Amino acid sequence: MNPLFANLPTTIFEEMSQLARTHEAINLGQGFPDDAGPEDVRRKAAEAVLDGYNQYPSMMGTPELRAAIAAHYARHQGFALDAASEVLVTSGATEALAASILGLVAPGDEVVIFEPAYDAYLPLIRQAGGVPRIVKLAPPEWRFTAADLAAAIGPKTALVIINNPNNPAGAVWPRADLELLADAIAGTPAVVVADEVWEHVVFDGRSHVSVLAVPALRERAVKIGSAGKIFSLTGWKVGLVAAAPPLLRAVAKTHQFLTFTTAPNLQAAVAYGLGKDDAYFTGMRARLQQQRDFFTAGLRDAGYSVLPSAGTYFVCVDIAPLGAGDDQTFCRRLVAEAGVAAIPVSAFFSGEDRVRHVVRFCFAKNEATLSAALQRLKAAAPAPAL
Repeated sequence: MNPLFANLPTTIFEEMSQLARTHEAINLGQGFPDDAGPEDVRRKAAEAVLDGYNQYPSMMGTPELRAAIAAHYARHQGFALDAASEVLVTSGATEALAASILGLVAPGDEVVIFEPAYDAYLPLIRQAGGVPRIVKLAPPEWRFTAADLAAAIGPKTALVIINNPNNPAGAVWPRADLELLADAIAGTPAVVVADEVWEHVVFDGRSHVSVLAVPALRERAVKIGSAGKIFSLTGWKVGLVAAAPPLLRAVAKTHQFLTFTTAPNLQAAVAYGLGKDDAYFTGMRARLQQQRDFFTAGLRDAGYSVLPSAGTYFVCVDIAPLGAGDDQTFCRRLVAEAGVAAIPVSAFFSGEDRVRHVVRFCFAKNEATLSAALQRLKAAAPAPAL
């Protein structure tokens, strides 16, 4: 057995979901929406199964989808991609991350990540033989500084992995932060891998800025996206990689020995979806923002200290004012005693020096689900046991 993976504990996400089932709790831990996703996109997938091509598509992705990806980002984020040499389709964003890390990191290379971080980053870095260098971010802003970057990035840095918009923090880093990162890696061999899966889920009039839209990063960055997040179809597992040709070739060579290719009917449906008019994307954001506002207002009314959420499906709560100092204990008791599942943000950190007073809720649920959860949370908030 590979001890790196064999010795990994059960994730807190699986644990909390199991506890939610055991206690018949409202699960606001897992990050998926209640609705089924856009019907026209789902119908395109069904039609493509019946009437389309169902054999191996190109390892790089269907030409139709790669062209649609290039057109989508030119329209929505203002940068040009060559569909033939700068776009790769993967079986989900996690596979895209794996292909990027395994393809771009050699044993002994240093890899900078920012915590709180998606739990796949560290195992993949270590499997590649990389040496993690961790920058720890703090609430409520969850932003890095020039000093943070200077302390972490050096001549051995091969990769810097960022997640923008950030899960679990709900932070959206502006162009100025990306330019600060570009300055920090100047003169080093570092490449930026940007996990941008939440790029369309931003609120309050914000616009996502991709690493590929920053001139100083255009030739030394890898962008990762997710159709599952764009269309609220998380089970489809259709991801993408966009990068300058030399970087994309390295990622693609790794991808060919991971999943090799992705279901052609889903690729056809995603290609269709990426071409939808702006009303779909603005409407999707407006609905999610309305859910965020409804849920956060209810949390505040119940006495919870809510942190800002500028993007993603998530909002975080500071439990320190409730007298709670251990988020994992808090979440386990909350699901058992109040019947609501949340995720402790400490699970997104490594080591002992981690934030332990913040929990994450998913608000991408219908109003009835959120209302029921708020009733339970309001009843639980004053309880000394929590």
